[in-house]
Amino acid sequence: MQKMVAEALAILQALGVPASDLTSRRQERMAKAFMSVAGLKPGMKWAEIKDNNDEHRLLSRQIITHMNSYWGENISSGSYDDIRRKDMALPVAALVVLKSAKNPNANTNDGTRGFAIHPAAAKAIRKYGDVGWQQAVEEFHRDQPTLASRLSRVRDLARVPVQINSKVKLTFSAGKHNDLQKEIIESFLPIYGHGAEVLYVGDTAKKNLFLDENGLKKINFFELAHDKLPDVVAYSAKKNWLYLIEAVTTANPITELRRSDLLSAASECTASLIFVTAFLDRDTYRKFAKDIAWETEVWIADAPEHMIHFNGDKFLGPHP
Repeated sequence: MQKMVAEALAILQALGVPASDLTSRRQERMAKAFMSVAGLKPGMKWAEIKDNNDEHRLLSRQIITHMNSYWGENISSGSYDDIRRKDMALPVAALVVLKSAKNPNANTNDGTRGFAIHPAAAKAIRKYGDVGWQQAVEEFHRDQPTLASRLSRVRDLARVPVQINSKVKLTFSAGKHNDLQKEIIESFLPIYGHGAEVLYVGDTAKKNLFLDENGLKKINFFELAHDKLPDVVAYSAKKNWLYLIEAVTTANPITELRRSDLLSAASECTASLIFVTAFLDRDTYRKFAKDIAWETEVWIADAPEHMIHFNGDKFLGPHP
C-alpha cells in the first residue's frame, strides 16, 4: 500500500501537481483519492487504471467508500466536502482529474459532480514504470504548462518590485506589510536618510530577503542570531546614523520595551541609532499611538514629507 502511495505521489508530481507544501498526511490522502478515482486497488498495475472515456466516474462519497474499503482509511461519509476542497483540488487544477466529468454544468455543491481521470493524463499514467514513461509525460505537458509553473507565474505577477540601490532590485511578496516596506525604502529614506544604504530588509515570505552582513559588521552591529532585527535597517555614512525601522500594519511598533531591547543588543554598535515606526496611514497610527516609545520617530506613508517626533523638547521652536 505504501509503495502504491509513493508511486501515486511521484506520478502526480511528474504531471505537474505541486504537493511539496502539503503535509505528509495530506499528500497521502490526495494519493489515495487519486488512486480511487482511477479505480485502482492494492496489487493492481498502473496500466489498469480507468479514465473518463471508460465512463468510470466517482462521486465524493464513492471516493470515500473506495478509500475506506481498499486503502486503509476510516473517513466519515460526512467528510465528502474535504474530497473536493482538499484531496482533489490540486489534481483537478492540474488537469489530471476532471471535475463534473459527466455533468460539466453542475453546481459546485451538486452531488452528481463525478470525478474521473483525464484521458490525456491517463495515457501517460499507464506508462508509469515503462521505458515510455518520460516521453508520455512530455507529451502530456506539450500543450499545457504545469500547474506548478502556472502558480509560480501568478505569484511572480503579484510580487512588489523594490529598488534597494542602483545595483540591487528585489521583489517582495504582495501584501500591506511589504507595500509599507517598499514605501520606507523608496520614499522615507530618500527624504530623511541622508544617503542611507539599506543593510537589511525582510519579507513576509522570507525573513532575510536582503542582508549586507559586511555592512552590518563594519559598524559592529549585533549578530543575526539574536533574531531581533527590525523590518528595515539602513545606514547613513554621512551622519553615522543607523536607522532601525519597524513597518507596522497590524503589530510591533517600537515600544519602550522594544527600544530598550534594541539598545541593549546594539550596545557595541559604533553608529548612532535612529528608531522609526512607520505606518501606511493615520488610522493605523492612531491605533498604536499610545504605545510608541519616547525618543523615537514616527513616519506615515500617506504624508511622506512630515514626521512625528516623540522626542521631548529637541525639536521645540518656531517653523519659518
